[in-house]
Amino acid sequence: MEKDKQQTVPNVLNRLAQILGTEIKNNRLEIPTEFGNGYCTGFVFNEHIRMLISNYELNEELVVENPDINASKRMIFFKFQNIFPKTEILSIEMPSVLVATSSMNTDDFISIHTNTAVINIEVDATYLNGLVDLSEKSPVLQSLLQNTQPLLFEQLIFPSIRKIVDEIVNEPVDKAFELFFFRIKAEELICRLLMELEKRDEKHLYALNSQDIQILYKVKEQMLAHPETPPVINVLADFANMSATKLKRLFRQIFGNSIFSYYQEFRMKEAARLLKEENLSVSDVGYRLGFTNLSHFSRVFEEHIGMKPKQYSRT
Repeated sequence: MEKDKQQTVPNVLNRLAQILGTEIKNNRLEIPTEFGNGYCTGFVFNEHIRMLISNYELNEELVVENPDINASKRMIFFKFQNIFPKTEILSIEMPSVLVATSSMNTDDFISIHTNTAVINIEVDATYLNGLVDLSEKSPVLQSLLQNTQPLLFEQLIFPSIRKIVDEIVNEPVDKAFELFFFRIKAEELICRLLMELEKRDEKHLYALNSQDIQILYKVKEQMLAHPETPPVINVLADFANMSATKLKRLFRQIFGNSIFSYYQEFRMKEAARLLKEENLSVSDVGYRLGFTNLSHFSRVFEEHIGMKPKQYSRT
């Protein structure tokens, strides 16, 4: 019986507990105060799916060998990031989900950073294929679930996903129902993400390498660091040291949107944050974000947020 209970805890969590010299109680590891603060909770639901919830700060970085790496299995990884409240808001870090095939997971190590706030879900592609019928669905989903080439997608978190994440993180669950509850929630998250990825219209997907991915994320960071300045494709292509065509193609493949549309969506979410959290006036927000025409700002804001900025600031 004890052996069966132990199988519900991911091996990487057991390894972390050994390094920190502490115990796991009810699938939860509390970070000892001499190492930092926070917690890490993990569940192995069955041989096909597992989840790790990490929300902690460590005094020093650690690298933990991942005993669960299994090259014979075709796992798909879902990483929910920037989903926990922070004392300092970095607006560039929007809540999002990274979805990757196992061939992107080339390292046998999990880096335990000083500040980690993520939910990781791993699910076997064969198992997932048995749950959905994708015979007439998008090439994006077919390529993802076939899991035969290195692929990475990032999806911004939308309200229905946010609600499930909040339930996983905050809802108290009786121990008797814990595994059942969290497995259902993990599969619900995956289902909603697949439904969202199915909307992407790429007809052909390109295998990715780590260098291209690093460059694309640097391009995104460079672009979002200056929301007051609309992106210029040729400038970003020079920054990335790749052709404009390749940059636009890979950016859309990873982020699901064109460079300008992604930038504009971010800019309007930043506008909404400034209006609500910093109580700036509509004109101050518009000018800060590079709009010279406030009527134009109001129209773009309404297209993305669903109401005019003045109305939004009063809700």
